Amino acid sequence: MGHYAPVWDHRTSVEVTKNSNGIDQITLRNPRGASVQVSLHGGQVTSWRNDRGEELLFTSSKAITKSSKAARGGISVFLPQCGNGGSFEQHGFARNKIWTIEDDPPSLKSFDTQGKSFIDLLLKPSEDDLKFLPHVFEFRLRVSLASDGSLSLISRIRNIDGKPFKFSFAYQTYFSVSNISEVRLEGLETLDYRDNLCQKKLFTEQADALTFETEMDRVYHDSPNCIAVLDHERKRTYLIKKEGLPDTVLWNPWAKKCKAMVDLGDEEYKHMLCVDGAAIERPIILKPGKEWTGRVELVMVPSTLYSDDF
Repeated sequence: MGHYAPVWDHRTSVEVTKNSNGIDQITLRNPRGASVQVSLHGGQVTSWRNDRGEELLFTSSKAITKSSKAARGGISVFLPQCGNGGSFEQHGFARNKIWTIEDDPPSLKSFDTQGKSFIDLLLKPSEDDLKFLPHVFEFRLRVSLASDGSLSLISRIRNIDGKPFKFSFAYQTYFSVSNISEVRLEGLETLDYRDNLCQKKLFTEQADALTFETEMDRVYHDSPNCIAVLDHERKRTYLIKKEGLPDTVLWNPWAKKCKAMVDLGDEEYKHMLCVDGAAIERPIILKPGKEWTGRVELVMVPSTLYSDDF
């Protein structure tokens, strides 16, 4: 794939460049100055900035980029499984593959009917993949940036095989926060969850709002389509709106595990929180010829507007 000059129009811009590894990355910008950057390595969103240029996603200062693995941070796609399983690397192979741009090169018409700037990426399993996962499918990922700065990811997975395709899925999203001890999450009260730190035992959430004081690794079931993360110090609220993704994953490694991770700084757990829209508890079973869609929209609003938006 060649190097393209920036493509501009009066509402949006789409720019394709190469990163330090020679892999293409796409930057979407809106007229107010917000931006999103996505890499063809894993279809990973590596940056999301508001119109003030503030980074909204966390990326570790020790992220390993000279690797075939996804760098720690941003937003990664987990498929065909979440966690360890089968013959694939942890969280599946999709996040470690090189994707292609479906409309190559991106055209001046790279915005939809709502004025969102977008890029469409495509992943098909390789012959090597089919040795371990004998299912032929097409995975299309649309990454969009709206005029208000909100970020959307829409995944469409079509089974073009002759037998059912069973998989689980997640958008692992690292939010940047001022201090994890000052963060509150609302929208998961009274829900059942599996705690991966307690042999995946089932519990029911008792708190009206979640706060964070220790390591957390949970999968909440049948969660609402809108969840809010309130960052008091930055007076910022993230809204996570999702469709086709019944579960929500919460993860923070906390101090001890953070120090044991080579691609995460010792104190960086304080400045991140993973909140993933997911389909894990009941995996998707896609019949031949059928298509599944999972969507997440991320919106950042000042906390003073929170009560009106959520």
